Amino acid sequence: MTLQVGILSFEHMHALSYASVLKALADAELVAAWDDDPGRLEQCGKEFEIPRCSASLDEILSLPLDGVIVCSRNTTHAELVGRAARAGKHVLCEKPIATTVEDARGMIDICRREKVQLMVAFPCRFIPQMARGREIVQAGKLGELFAVKTTNHGSVPAGWFTQPELSGGGAVLDHTVHVIDLLRWMTGLEVSEVYAEMDNRLYDIPCEDVGLLTFTLGERVFGTLDTSWSRPPSYSIWGDVTLRFVGSEGILELDGFPQALHIYDNRAQRQHSALSGGDNPDAEMIQEFLAAIREQRLPSVSGEDGLRALEVALAAYRSAREGKAVSL
Repeated sequence: MTLQVGILSFEHMHALSYASVLKALADAELVAAWDDDPGRLEQCGKEFEIPRCSASLDEILSLPLDGVIVCSRNTTHAELVGRAARAGKHVLCEKPIATTVEDARGMIDICRREKVQLMVAFPCRFIPQMARGREIVQAGKLGELFAVKTTNHGSVPAGWFTQPELSGGGAVLDHTVHVIDLLRWMTGLEVSEVYAEMDNRLYDIPCEDVGLLTFTLGERVFGTLDTSWSRPPSYSIWGDVTLRFVGSEGILELDGFPQALHIYDNRAQRQHSALSGGDNPDAEMIQEFLAAIREQRLPSVSGEDGLRALEVALAAYRSAREGKAVSL
């Protein structure tokens, strides 16, 4: 069965990657697009040869689409997901799921009421090294987990990303949700407390471009997250997603970009092994969304996952404002 998919807005740069993935699939078609910017809609419609493009959201949602991908600015996710759900369309929503807990819960509720799937775009789960790392952690091969050290650095994005009234925040919101989702998925633990500091140090923008979170995962696992838009334009790669797990029986290091995994095993007398891969996590994520539609099952990344990651990011902002740790 060939699924019919539409994209709602090319405002987020990831929409270009998702469109490319859809165009390459044999069992799905990118057949429609909506955008509130006519020039951007025309350009992307031509680039990806999209048959039906319209600035009327009602017109696009009236089409017999199996699913839509929402790639608008963060503050409009709730509205677009709600309208798509009421039109009976399954939804893949760009992260963060929303900019407030209330909006995120509302999105989850309306998708549940309308019996459509809501998947949140966390492509890092689909990096092969992260999946293998999860297997190692969940098998208990690290022994008792003591600490996690994580980073998510990137280049400063342009446009609405740096305008809090449109994005909901800066580097901390942009990057925290990726890492927290990975940690929740890999360990099965929730963040119970977070303390954060953030500032504007690098660019003349109205939001933070650097942040540091310290948090407790579960009851006693200590964690840190260095999140920033600190990569200069000349840097060799846009950024990173790194995780370092420290346990009683070993250390596990993962690097998503470039994709690499390093294992140092105490029981193997200093043995070191590495794994790298070149799969496209966006493609794997899109295929999971489509498979969930075909199989009439919940996607592996849910709206609840998006909500939990958002709660940690918003707690970090509260911590920075109040100058104290915040419990979740």
